Amino acid sequence: MKTPENKKEKKKQLASKGDANDVMENLISLCKRRGFIFQGSDIYGGLAGTWDYGPLGVALKNNVKDIWWKRFVTDREDMYGMDAAILMNQGVWKASGHVGGFSDPLVECQKCKRRFRADQLEPENREKQVCPECGGKLGAERQFNMMFKTHVGAAEDEGSVSYLRPETAQGMFVNFKNVLDTFHPKLPFGMAQIGKAFRNEIAPRDFLFRAREFEQMEIEYFVDPKDWKKSFEHFIGEIRGFAEDVGLPSAKVHEHEIAPADLAHYSRRTIDFEFDWPFGRKELYGLAYRTDFDLKAHSSASGVDLSYYDEEAKTRFVPHVIEPSLGVDRTVLAILADAYREDELGGEKRVFLKLAPSVAPVKIAVFPLLKNKDALTAKAREIYKVLCAEFARGSSGVEYDESGSIGKRYRRQDEIGTPFCVTVDFDTIEKPHNPVTVRDRDTGAQESIPLKDLVSLLAQKLGK
Repeated sequence: MKTPENKKEKKKQLASKGDANDVMENLISLCKRRGFIFQGSDIYGGLAGTWDYGPLGVALKNNVKDIWWKRFVTDREDMYGMDAAILMNQGVWKASGHVGGFSDPLVECQKCKRRFRADQLEPENREKQVCPECGGKLGAERQFNMMFKTHVGAAEDEGSVSYLRPETAQGMFVNFKNVLDTFHPKLPFGMAQIGKAFRNEIAPRDFLFRAREFEQMEIEYFVDPKDWKKSFEHFIGEIRGFAEDVGLPSAKVHEHEIAPADLAHYSRRTIDFEFDWPFGRKELYGLAYRTDFDLKAHSSASGVDLSYYDEEAKTRFVPHVIEPSLGVDRTVLAILADAYREDELGGEKRVFLKLAPSVAPVKIAVFPLLKNKDALTAKAREIYKVLCAEFARGSSGVEYDESGSIGKRYRRQDEIGTPFCVTVDFDTIEKPHNPVTVRDRDTGAQESIPLKDLVSLLAQKLGK
């Protein structure tokens, strides 16, 4: 029999779940309305677990990737960039263990035929074998391999089998010798890659959090076995630093040490960096000490020596590996979920994204106060071009907008997370110093700035 306390706690949990669903629904609606992210194959009814990035979503995602690449590759001397092929020889996936063991527990309802990941069911559903959708009986649990299988070439036989890669890591392991032979790096050194991966998830869920097609930012960092702890601790700090670079609050990022009994077969130590999502605390990034498992496995299966010769110590050994693994899409989702705000400004309700300037798709918007005044639009266009030359580099954006009233333009820019708006009015073209109005997204505060100071002020505010 349920006690009043249990009933109260259950009600509280359901209310919390309802609030999380509301936040996610509102966020998904904003992403579609403002051109961040659309459902994949939308006009055909969609395809579960696939998402298309619109113009603003691409800009946000590219900013994330640029920041990662700068921190982990460009600003270091010990890292080598890679872009390995998605399709690989099937032997790669046999040696890595994916063909034989890359699976999730699957159960199927005998009544409605819906399929579920057994480990994601509520405990009472799993214990009683009851379908959470229709209440029917769940069948026996079985393992489901998540790799997408395909064939290369005209023949469809066992010799032509390949797979869409489920991770980017193996493309770096199989190129270890190529990098050694061409660049002759000394340990420790790393290989870094940003690329697509594919997993045939049984139950994709929570928007971008668990999808069938996603993008990874991964490093395989090769070390002397005796030095692995030092490098592991180093990358804990680097992952923390990256999270701050993209604007994620440190209070929402938590380190969870994986228990020895729960470690993957290749790992001796793993830390999950978990995030406080609207739907609960779950994994955002991972850091694993993979030992020498992968290089030894590929060396044995291919017959190619993947050892390293230390010229100073005159010894040969197989390096161990530290792997920081960060998802692009989960980073984008974490940024959007954390940035989503609803408040009241000027007596009106508004929705805005409190994005860090480093990742905002549009950093500055330029408006003429009125669009039908040639002198205003000409001056606004002139200022827009100057700001583009200063700030519109790479994925960073400066936008010109003269559509609708000035209030509607402010609201549009608030919704897409633009930190600052610059308005050109009659004072700009008539008064000394040509003052323009700079509006702050978060507070709505406006200040008049002499045109000659505009670039330096915005550079300071944007941290340039």
